[in-house]
Amino acid sequence: MNWKNTLRSNFTSAKMVSDFLQLDDAQRDMIDLDPSFSLLLPRRLAQKIEKGTLQDPIFAQFVPLKKERTRAKNFSFDPLQESHFQKSEKLLQKYEGRALILTTGACAMHCRFCFRSHFHYDTKGHTFEKEIATLKKSPSIEEVILSGGDPLALPNEKLFALIDQIASIDHIKRIRLHSRFPIGIPERVDADFLAGLAACKKQLIFVLHTNHAREFDSDVWQALAEIQKFQIPILSQSVLLKGVNDQKEALYCLFSTLANHGIIPYYLHRLDQVQQAAHFQVSPQKGKKIIQSLRKCLSGYCVPRFVEEIPNQPSKAIIL
Repeated sequence: MNWKNTLRSNFTSAKMVSDFLQLDDAQRDMIDLDPSFSLLLPRRLAQKIEKGTLQDPIFAQFVPLKKERTRAKNFSFDPLQESHFQKSEKLLQKYEGRALILTTGACAMHCRFCFRSHFHYDTKGHTFEKEIATLKKSPSIEEVILSGGDPLALPNEKLFALIDQIASIDHIKRIRLHSRFPIGIPERVDADFLAGLAACKKQLIFVLHTNHAREFDSDVWQALAEIQKFQIPILSQSVLLKGVNDQKEALYCLFSTLANHGIIPYYLHRLDQVQQAAHFQVSPQKGKKIIQSLRKCLSGYCVPRFVEEIPNQPSKAIIL
């Protein structure tokens, strides 16, 4: 099946999800039918959710609950102050030596803890001329990160036209793609996408966002293995989330499974304090305790750095 057709089969209605998951009236009453950040859930992931309960790590990540409406102290709509770092409508530079292009506001899924759920994306401009011009005039930038939204939401033609423009800049040495697409719609890693990866003349790095081992299946692993065939390192980043993965056992299973498939756990992020996500918050003390326990039973390369992003700091802050 074409990946765009698969994308169209996503759940976008809380009622449809509730019916599919066989929720009772009390459970349905806890779901927000009209969230400010819309529901978008790939059917593949919905099929992995345990029916008849709200206590499921995949459900918690993607289905909006009424408690998202609670306004929490110290939580904001722009927790990372990203608007302060915009060099143009689609270009951010937070750190020395690298810059980030907001390729699109579209995603394969809507994570309830997304720190850009309130970001004002430039939806009128369909080219990246300003961003490419800025990169050309910035010789200190060696790495460009393609993010969004999700860069894989772009059609192959547009995505690889952008990658080709970036790769043509001599001082750019690495191009990084941050994506959640293979988790929900592995069909996105199609033949044209793989051909585009193979044609790139600069070092590509693929960063996968994943939070729980149950997000994977044989099709997902196969899609990721196809990317690895081109000697493209795959790293993973996760967010520590209450009710999803805030137990040693859950993270042990996730990180060891990733390592077993040649994927290196890169970052475990502390939750960005975006409004609507306060119910996911885990204390840094608990996070440090989990990381310390994982270090005792996993090889060093299997344990990611536990970090948080603090605006105006020169890099991610390592908590442990």
